Amino acid sequence: MDQGNYSRVDEFVLLGLCSSWELQYFFFMFFSFLYIAIVLGNLLIVFTVISEPALHTPMYIMLSNLSVLDVFLATYATPKMIHDFLHEPKTISFEGCMAQIFLLHVFAGGEMVLLVAMAYDRYVAICKPLHYATVMNSCKCTGLVVGSWVIGVMHSLSQLAFTVNLPFCGPNIVDSYYCDLTLVIKLACTDTYVPEVLMLLDSGLMGMTSFLLLLISYTVILVTVRRHSSAGVAKARSTLTAHITVVTLFFGPCIFIYAWPFSNLPVDKVFSVFSTVFTPMLNPLIYTLRNKEVKSAIHKLKTQYVSSRLSSQFSLTQLDLLN
Repeated sequence: MDQGNYSRVDEFVLLGLCSSWELQYFFFMFFSFLYIAIVLGNLLIVFTVISEPALHTPMYIMLSNLSVLDVFLATYATPKMIHDFLHEPKTISFEGCMAQIFLLHVFAGGEMVLLVAMAYDRYVAICKPLHYATVMNSCKCTGLVVGSWVIGVMHSLSQLAFTVNLPFCGPNIVDSYYCDLTLVIKLACTDTYVPEVLMLLDSGLMGMTSFLLLLISYTVILVTVRRHSSAGVAKARSTLTAHITVVTLFFGPCIFIYAWPFSNLPVDKVFSVFSTVFTPMLNPLIYTLRNKEVKSAIHKLKTQYVSSRLSSQFSLTQLDLLN
């Protein structure tokens, strides 16, 4: 097709989750509440880890970075979705669409790698406890965290390279609440077979590599600990339960979406919402708020806050009496 006879699309129209105004009003309230809970819950974890010296260990540093990624993962599209529930038409500029695609793959790719790093941390802690302090030193921890962000950015740039230079000159309707790469790429005014295959190979390679590394790590942890003690088995099962739950919540929807990447099934929206809203909300509950050390640190911060407030009020009362 002669691209010179066509002008570039300046914006895309998002169809959103539904067309019913009654449902959209309900979703506006519902997702607004969930988004506030996601931000506050994850920031509470980050603030707790920063404020409590006892939590300055590799495991909790990576958990706090997971919370940061979850906040960003929920923020790249959710506020736009909430805004669009009360506005018509639901449009997004071409640049905004490319930005959504870029940010989604940065945060999702970074979280995949970070989950693998956390599994490696648990493997060393449970299977090689005597070497843990040496292996998981501050430099190694920093390298794993920074590496997850770097790989996420590189993965996202490779995905965007398949899309940003495609000619978009006609259809501009995206049947989703955000710019889903698998839907946007089909709107190009050219044969997209090669970009689709490259995009699928890129995402599939990263996703399957991360998933296999996680599977191997957890299998080795369980097999190794079973040889030592029943107490170790209980500890490993407790750790594996939280990790496997989060991995399932994160990778489950991704596997389904990329198993039929270029089909447009109604259930795709459900899995997309689950990945970008419910998973970031559940991660703090599964990983940290059930953890005794974190719960103790949160209780300590709460006690300190209440004490400082009471002290301030007492001081103000004394000043009023003196005046």
